[in-house]
Amino acid sequence: MKFHACILLLTSCLTAFSQKTPPPVVTAAQRTEAYLPLLEGKRVGMLVNQTSVINDSTHLVDSLLKRGVKIVKIFSPEHGFRGQADAGEKVGNSTDERTGVPIISLYGKHRKADSADLADVDILVFDVQDVGVRFYTYISTLEELMESAAENGKPLIVLDRPNPNGFVIDGPVLDTAFRSFVGMQPIPVMHGMTVGEYARMLNGEGWLDNKAQCDLQVITCLHYNRDMPFGYEITIPPSPNLRTMNAILLYPGLCLFEGTAISLGRGTDKPFEVYGHPSFPKTLPYSFTPRSVPGAKKPVLMDSLCYGYDFSPWRETKTLVGGVNVCYLINAYKLFPDKDKFFNTFFNKLAGNAVLQEQIKKGMPAEKIYKSWEPGIKAFKKIRKKYLLYP
Repeated sequence: MKFHACILLLTSCLTAFSQKTPPPVVTAAQRTEAYLPLLEGKRVGMLVNQTSVINDSTHLVDSLLKRGVKIVKIFSPEHGFRGQADAGEKVGNSTDERTGVPIISLYGKHRKADSADLADVDILVFDVQDVGVRFYTYISTLEELMESAAENGKPLIVLDRPNPNGFVIDGPVLDTAFRSFVGMQPIPVMHGMTVGEYARMLNGEGWLDNKAQCDLQVITCLHYNRDMPFGYEITIPPSPNLRTMNAILLYPGLCLFEGTAISLGRGTDKPFEVYGHPSFPKTLPYSFTPRSVPGAKKPVLMDSLCYGYDFSPWRETKTLVGGVNVCYLINAYKLFPDKDKFFNTFFNKLAGNAVLQEQIKKGMPAEKIYKSWEPGIKAFKKIRKKYLLYP
């Protein structure tokens, strides 16, 4: 399945899916019998956030403490333990009020757990819901946790969760000259892997610092099939501005606007479901004004009336304009009057190369841009195949 059309109709897929309903997905966190024996008698450090729940209700930390697991430390990724901090906002260390367990932020003074952080930890557990996109930073945090575990001789258990964007591989493969925390390895924007599979790839390809090997064990999900669109629906927002499945599916394409002057709806009730700018024609079908709100304290174009497009009706129509869809960028670039101020320095980090920006500036058609990604995707698929755990 390809997203290489400006409009992708998924109605037929949804119809086929509804005709034969598979058993519900069981996340690894729910499979306590598979990993509790590994934690018995151990001092446990857990990298978790608000998505780390069992049956969408009980937080994993609370559940394990009730079962007598000795959790000595919580590590938190971007957005914090409760998932309320802005994108890019630094988060300090704290203590969980409910349990009294200390929380070490890996998105504050340092991103990598050091020997002092791990001195009283025997084993690490990672359980965070990812969205399957290279520049979503949870897989970068996973990579650095694996490096810390390897350097300090600590085993790591990854409790796997489905990838809601796992049914497609798309986008340019990262040029390693553009490595950053929003893209650390040579993978496409949409890699089609779970975090457990990706962790296996990091180990297997020798991609950790100094080709270190993490003592890794992945607890798998049950009944997960990556090839069925909407086979797994996230009910807890994985970050403050990905509030709906629509936003999660649009994110791989719309997030590229973070590298431009355009607003993608942060500070509204439809983040990652709209885009616009004050200089766009007032005749466009939608308008919005970003405001300072929790999770978007200083959004792009705050308090400015923007004209643009709204993709949220997909929630009702089941017609998705999504994937790594450069039609959004091409259209916005054409509409933007001051071309020299359209892109900012962050764009190439998100794209993972300097090529995409130049292709758009030169007016290259979308289909030719997609064609240029194919060799990299083909090579990546060969590597990826070795680490897959699900059909």
